[in-house]
Amino acid sequence: MSGTDRGSSPTRRRLSCLAVVVAVLAPVAGGLVWLFQDELFHPFGDPRACDGSDSRLPKVISPGGVPIPADASDIHYATENGSARVSFLSSDVPDYLHRVGLVPEGEPLFDEAYGSAYGLGSDESELPEGLCGPALRGPAWTYAGRGQGPAVNVLVERSPIGSDTFRTPARVIALFDVRRARDAGAAERPRRGAAGWPSAEAPARSIGD
Repeated sequence: MSGTDRGSSPTRRRLSCLAVVVAVLAPVAGGLVWLFQDELFHPFGDPRACDGSDSRLPKVISPGGVPIPADASDIHYATENGSARVSFLSSDVPDYLHRVGLVPEGEPLFDEAYGSAYGLGSDESELPEGLCGPALRGPAWTYAGRGQGPAVNVLVERSPIGSDTFRTPARVIALFDVRRARDAGAAERPRRGAAGWPSAEAPARSIGD
């Protein structure tokens, strides 16, 4: 065996060992990336938070000081300068509207004294700026906090078939002030429609208007 062959053998062995190590570590590294993908690719390591959010919401999100429904799923939120938009799916929307104080117990859910039709057709969908996840589908109904009422505005998907029911489950988008949500008993509440969505007395319009 020549000197060249003897010198190249250790090199080949080292390269072979290196290839084996890389082959073993690659799946491990990929598994770690998958395991910690929420922490790596979402603000604050929270998979519910949308890109650009500047503050983290608690595990139990409470727009207007009232927790969202226990069955809420597919939750997404965006925060900016003290305001928050939260999107979720729920089959328990009527109870939530009662608990948050937007519709009194025993009153019709679609009474225009408490809400109004939103400017979104049954074949349309829309998502507020900055919010991620699925868009809200039309038709929709908007509820606005008013006077000394709850500091939250809510959009809900209505059923495209019945005029007096919600989709099941329905996507809900709640807009609220994070600081006021931390103190549900605060005396100051936003004026009707002040949160950026139409009040019950305002003409229907699109989220992007």
